[in-house]
Amino acid sequence: RKGSKPPAHERLSRVARSVAESRSLRVFTMKFVRFLMKNAALANVPKHIDHFSKFSPSPLSMKQFLDFGECAMCTQTRCPLPRNQPPWGFLMILGEPVIDESPDILKGNPEVELLLSYMYVQSLLDLLEFLDKSPEDQSILSNFTDALVKIRNRHNEVVPTMAQGIIEYKETFGQDPLTSQNIQYFLDRFYMSRISIRMLINQHTLIFDGTTNPAHPNTIGSIEPHCQVAEVVRDAYESAKMLCDQYYLGSPELELAEINTKDKRQPIQMVYVPSHLYHMLFELFKNSMRATVETHEASRTLPPIKVMVALGGEDLSIKMSDRGGGVPLRKIERLFSYMYSTAPTPEISSQRPPLAGFGYGLPISRLYAQYFQGDLQLYSMEGYGTDAVIYLKALSTDSIEKLPVYNKSAWRHYKVSLEADDWCIPSKEPLNLAGNRAA
Repeated sequence: RKGSKPPAHERLSRVARSVAESRSLRVFTMKFVRFLMKNAALANVPKHIDHFSKFSPSPLSMKQFLDFGECAMCTQTRCPLPRNQPPWGFLMILGEPVIDESPDILKGNPEVELLLSYMYVQSLLDLLEFLDKSPEDQSILSNFTDALVKIRNRHNEVVPTMAQGIIEYKETFGQDPLTSQNIQYFLDRFYMSRISIRMLINQHTLIFDGTTNPAHPNTIGSIEPHCQVAEVVRDAYESAKMLCDQYYLGSPELELAEINTKDKRQPIQMVYVPSHLYHMLFELFKNSMRATVETHEASRTLPPIKVMVALGGEDLSIKMSDRGGGVPLRKIERLFSYMYSTAPTPEISSQRPPLAGFGYGLPISRLYAQYFQGDLQLYSMEGYGTDAVIYLKALSTDSIEKLPVYNKSAWRHYKVSLEADDWCIPSKEPLNLAGNRAA
């Protein structure tokens, strides 16, 4: 009848449609607002980068990392965070690689563009949300920790992605001394910043998420106050051995010895980040195993890889010796170049991890050693084998971060051309002077 109400199910249907339309409108509006805000934030990225690039990072010692972690874990209260309050410390050091400092030759590379124009900018935007928020609020601190975990996961593939970009550049344009010098300078600083970023993120997330690693219950964040060096050596050896067995169906044995000048009866311990030490040793073991197996492929037995760990007053040194045939002296420094590799270029999509080939294993391992004022050096005897020595600081107070400073003086390294050498350089081919002889 006219004026009568529609049935209940029709009224409910209309209400449902109205709610759905209203909800769709709200969702669209929210997405549109977020789009506008994101684009507004992106427009301000250069301003933020310029602002944070004016600050120089403050390097921390292993002792400072440890003291802060113990304070936070024992008192369950907020201690003064390293590098000022969050997220300032993270913003200062995360903003640095985004600065338009990469060599011009890399800026057109899609792999590099992906890293610099998306990953780092997006991570910077994620952190800027916490810029004016108080870290005293536990909910904000929890959200900040979650954001750091997301950022860390986003950047997991930075190293192989950048390596692939370098490989594509070499295949397309080749290489020359000036290009190699510029790329080496940029990537050393880029990767050292990445090591520091992940160190800060890991320390914060592992300390404030309230969980304990059952495999390493005594760690303070990612730092082991009593790191058993020999155990890390064995772990790295076993991982490299498994990989070598997959490729070559065999691997050399390990001979390990320790010299502890402080207490000859005790195994060597130090305050260090086990994952950093493992990374260095794993790369060295892979190289030594590959060289040993390929050099002695006609032999029934393989000579062992010998590792000596020595603890002195200032240094903790780890020497790895192999009989893999060695390399010529003129090639030693090339082994630390991102533009050079002795192995064929591997496929990233391979089902098993490559034993070698990207060319970043040794250079990044050396950066890990240098990060806390140590070093990694190679001494080779062509025709016999190679000694690789990792130098680390024995005292946590001496283990201070080595961080790049991004300023205008750093840009000049990309503008300098190679000057003529003031020492004579022998040519690859002997000069034929017969035509210059007097009759």
